[in-house]
Amino acid sequence: MTAPAQLKVLSITELQPGMYVVSVHKQKGNVEIKTQGWARTEAVIEQLKKKGVLELVVDLSKTLEQPKTGTAAQSEPVQLPITARSREKVSFEQELGQANVLYQQAKGLQKKAFADIQAGRELNLQQFQDCATGFIDSVFRNQDALLCISRIREKDAYLLEHSVNVSILMTIFAKQMQFDETLIQQLATGALLHDIGKILVPDSILNKPGKLTAEEFAEMRRHVVYSHEILQKIPGLSPISIEVAAVHHERLDGKGYPYGLADQQISVYGRMISIVDTYDAITAQRCYKEGQTGISALKILKRESPQSFDPVLLAQFIKAIGIHPAGTLVKLSNEKLGIVLKANEQDPLRPIVKVFYHCKFRRYIEVSVLDLASNKVDLEIEGAVMPEDFGIDMIRFFRQSVLE
Repeated sequence: MTAPAQLKVLSITELQPGMYVVSVHKQKGNVEIKTQGWARTEAVIEQLKKKGVLELVVDLSKTLEQPKTGTAAQSEPVQLPITARSREKVSFEQELGQANVLYQQAKGLQKKAFADIQAGRELNLQQFQDCATGFIDSVFRNQDALLCISRIREKDAYLLEHSVNVSILMTIFAKQMQFDETLIQQLATGALLHDIGKILVPDSILNKPGKLTAEEFAEMRRHVVYSHEILQKIPGLSPISIEVAAVHHERLDGKGYPYGLADQQISVYGRMISIVDTYDAITAQRCYKEGQTGISALKILKRESPQSFDPVLLAQFIKAIGIHPAGTLVKLSNEKLGIVLKANEQDPLRPIVKVFYHCKFRRYIEVSVLDLASNKVDLEIEGAVMPEDFGIDMIRFFRQSVLE
């Protein structure tokens, strides 16, 4: 496991030389600041101030011991290093087709991996790493495209879709944290593989619609151990990727499983995967429960913070995906439904939506695209809703009216 984390939000005036900066929490202006690493000198801190940084997330467990007075400080460049390929940003419409191809390929890869495990064959690590890289490229070009597609779920496909969705969300989360590309790939790869052990749990337990017995529940929980054991046997898989799979059900209060880790025993990456995994699980429709809206999932996560989830990281996750992520079905103040297509960064509560259904008359209407942030549009989102409540086939609508 990686070193335990002590995350704290500090103002720029509280940042001291030797502290490890995880990400920018608040800044003024639009200058992109790459800030993961140690702020070893006052010069680095001054540069961050000049670039408009107001608050940062730091990991106090990584703070370096400062040299004694009279000892020369280690020299370092003013810019804290992060390496990433430059990617040209594109529109939602331009990225959507490629994002859909990536998503379907990832589901196919999951299906093949489950078959390989059952047949005793080795997993092809390179294919998972390539998939993770594809997600990273797409997210950096336009994250709303993959995010939207991940919200359109097929019935009875949870086992395949969940790990794909968690990997996409983890990529978006890590991008928000301004991690370097190598680390993002390790996290995304680990997320793709985090539930691979479920294929060793009997289908009678995985797909049981009723309440599990104590013995069945214990077996279900063992999927984490199965995943851990499988991944430890893959040559070249990064320890961080393995950790993501091993600790995704651990909780800060020590009440998670299978190891009962608590508080500082859980790294930043373990805390991130627990948030992402729980969010997707809550919003998914399962054989034994109905799915909930994204906003409901965020409320549950907030309610269970800081006991189970890290509140600092949860705030970063909400920043990353938004209050109404792309792909969310929302009810507007004029009794109409629309699917969120794109976020408005300057006004998160007023995204761009594709309107297609009238709640009062229970019928489809002519499709129109509205920018709720426009001065010409006097509408608000009343809330997120579930398509099942209106008998809406979201997959059919998405294929006919969004992908086309």
